[in-house]
Amino acid sequence: MTQYLNSIEVQNMTKKFDSKVVLNDINLEIKKGSIISLIGADGSGKTTLIRTLIGLLCNFEGKILTLNLDPKKDKNKIVQKTGYMPQRFGLYEDLTVIENLNLYCELKEASKNFDTLLDFTTLKPFKDRLAGNLSGGMKQKLGLACALLGNPELLILDEPSNGVDPLSRIELLELVKKMINKDTSVIWSSSYLDEAYNFDYSILLDKGKIIFKGDTKTIGNDYETFETKVIELMGGYRQKESLIAKNYHIIDHNQECVVLADKLSKKFGDFEAVKNNSFCIKKGEIFGLLGPNGAGKSTTFKMMCALIKPSFGKGYILGIDVEKKSTLARKNLGYMAQKFSLYSKLSTLDNLEFFAGVYGLSSADKRKRIKEILEIFDLEQYKNTITSLLPLGFKQRLSLGCALIHQPSVLFLDEPTSGVDVIQRREFWNHIKSLSKIGVSVLVTTHFMDEARFCDNISLFYNGEIIALDKPDELIKKANAKNMQEAFINLIKKAKNR
Repeated sequence: MTQYLNSIEVQNMTKKFDSKVVLNDINLEIKKGSIISLIGADGSGKTTLIRTLIGLLCNFEGKILTLNLDPKKDKNKIVQKTGYMPQRFGLYEDLTVIENLNLYCELKEASKNFDTLLDFTTLKPFKDRLAGNLSGGMKQKLGLACALLGNPELLILDEPSNGVDPLSRIELLELVKKMINKDTSVIWSSSYLDEAYNFDYSILLDKGKIIFKGDTKTIGNDYETFETKVIELMGGYRQKESLIAKNYHIIDHNQECVVLADKLSKKFGDFEAVKNNSFCIKKGEIFGLLGPNGAGKSTTFKMMCALIKPSFGKGYILGIDVEKKSTLARKNLGYMAQKFSLYSKLSTLDNLEFFAGVYGLSSADKRKRIKEILEIFDLEQYKNTITSLLPLGFKQRLSLGCALIHQPSVLFLDEPTSGVDVIQRREFWNHIKSLSKIGVSVLVTTHFMDEARFCDNISLFYNGEIIALDKPDELIKKANAKNMQEAFINLIKKAKNR
């Protein structure tokens, strides 16, 4: 391994896109063997910094040395010594697990002896499965395995745990620690502050500037203090009246169960993804559907939206059978899918206009609702941007806006804040809670356990079935836990050991 003290040295680096400054006068040193977290708001410059450090973006001012190499001159050498996991996996979804690993071995000129990687990532039983058919957590593990090929001197992971449940996030970090060389440096970008809190060293970016770098515990000695101080460093958050809820109108109804799942089951061949599940969501209730990746949450959502047909059981929205009268049921439903229910080749404005048209809004209502959503979610600046080019957090804002555009009585939100920064997450939940107060019924999944406390009731899924159903505080008591994250981990581990 090359002899040098710092894996990364950055002096007075500024990066612009056209005339817009995205990174401003960055100065940074990362010692060899360090494992650091990179945190910051949506659009703060995290991904741009990562891509500039490894030579994927070369037009910058100032000086960068990565592994003692200049990214402008030595990009190919840096790539060979670096393991990079981009934010959107970087996998070929039409290739199998083993085919993805073989391809990355060839690209990195690495050894094809990856039995140890398959064992550590628990992917060996799935080596012949298409990457596109893996659960979110398994995709992240495969992306990580590809990045670890060739024993990299520098490992850069751009939100590797995005959309991953708390137990799997812990496993991912332990996997990295076990698999890297003691001199390998790791930059781990994250939107989960509870995750960042467990790193010894943190870098906090805001509006293209580093506003903190150093020992993580100097920000706060416990997690809640840490989160509060990070928010303060980022400019703070002051809760305001939800303008979405203020101008929202839902239809009158007298249904006791606004959303009803009656013994829902779904089989894919011999695999039983959802097993005989039932739940009732009342008017104005926020109902949380929690569980590890692959537990059956998204499959349940899709059955309740008539996107897939149940093998057995029924789903009802406002008393309407979603399978028999799917069009009528969907008029009362806003659905924000886990993988963005957006058209990636259309602009932000085009997407909003499309969904407004699908839901039959009049021209006047369409203009009013689109203007409102662009303003409230700070999307005006991106209204002409192609959706695939939006920062991850802004995609989530647009997805939520499209789900709300027709003012439905029921909201299905599948990981709505995945990849969204801590301040915007609070704003999302301000809207969600405000909508519930005026009678909107919400079915939501999340991997942020602090958000689970906002739910009125929680159904905890594991292996396709409900293993616990109660109010958050009651689940914490039953699990003999201090908080919701600990309750989640304890209850899932208990179910695994049955």
